[in-house]
Amino acid sequence: MKIAIYGAGAMGTVLGALLTRAGKQIDLITRNEEHVKALKANGARIIVKGRDDIIVPVAAYTPEEMQDGYDVILLMTKQRDNPSICEFLLGKLKEDGAICTMQNGLPEFAVANVIGADRTLGCAVSWGATFIGEGASALTSDPDSMTFALGAYGNSGRHLSMIEDYLSAVGKVEVVADFMGARWAKLAVNSAFSSISAITGLTFGEVASRKDTRPIVLALLNEAFAVAESCGVTLGKIQGHDIQKIYKCKGGIKKFFALRMLPLAMKKHADLVSGMYFDLREHKKSDIDYINGVIAHSARNFGVNIPVNTRVIALAHEIERGVKDPSPDNIKLLVQG
Repeated sequence: MKIAIYGAGAMGTVLGALLTRAGKQIDLITRNEEHVKALKANGARIIVKGRDDIIVPVAAYTPEEMQDGYDVILLMTKQRDNPSICEFLLGKLKEDGAICTMQNGLPEFAVANVIGADRTLGCAVSWGATFIGEGASALTSDPDSMTFALGAYGNSGRHLSMIEDYLSAVGKVEVVADFMGARWAKLAVNSAFSSISAITGLTFGEVASRKDTRPIVLALLNEAFAVAESCGVTLGKIQGHDIQKIYKCKGGIKKFFALRMLPLAMKKHADLVSGMYFDLREHKKSDIDYINGVIAHSARNFGVNIPVNTRVIALAHEIERGVKDPSPDNIKLLVQG
């Protein structure tokens, strides 16, 4: 079998290095030429807090160096270029090859529009990393918490068992029948934690622990729950936890306990910073429209009121335009609304 990671940035470098170390064939593809040069010369260096660095020789290439005939390509780029990227990757796949998107949000729709639903697979990833550069990436989640929820978008899941075998070499994999339920569960979490981390520069642990951010996170989660329910989606579990059962609340004693559960939920991901933050820091376009924007789009279709998501999206766009900067000072803008 021939497999590649397309988008070997923060998470792609970590995953590729760990798969290679586990004896799996995997090509790491990225447009970052300096990163490719460093990977070729020195291998991938994975920084893990409290442990020795992991250094692994890897097969790294730019898109121009990429070969043809892949059985599966794991897609780990940012979403806004999905149509053009999938058009390019279509020519790199075998006739029955598939793309498994490991991006956040609901990226399967855009992928399927190019390569077909039956060749589209998805994977909700519950861990994080930070890109260092020059062949290095930091795993910012506890290595023992690396989990994957894997599913087929169309009717054919013929590559699922092979991908499950690969990913099982580095973490816990669950093949889920209701994959959209798993996707929406992860989307809810990303809409709350990733967005607030991005516009403030705070880590997930800080977002979950601060008294001024916890109510915002809980409000964002509940807006996502309401939209998912309107769409007829039943949220799946994340790492064995029913997040809707824990955090769905309007007030009272349930809200009191939900707020105090948030720091525990992020304990193994406390050092993670949203990848969108690094774009916003440079006033570049981020993936906010593919995370919170997806919730907003569905909310409009079903008439669901999502005031906190609306303010988060507007603030992220202001930062993209250079009107504001990512800062904890932005929290009060969300509270004041």
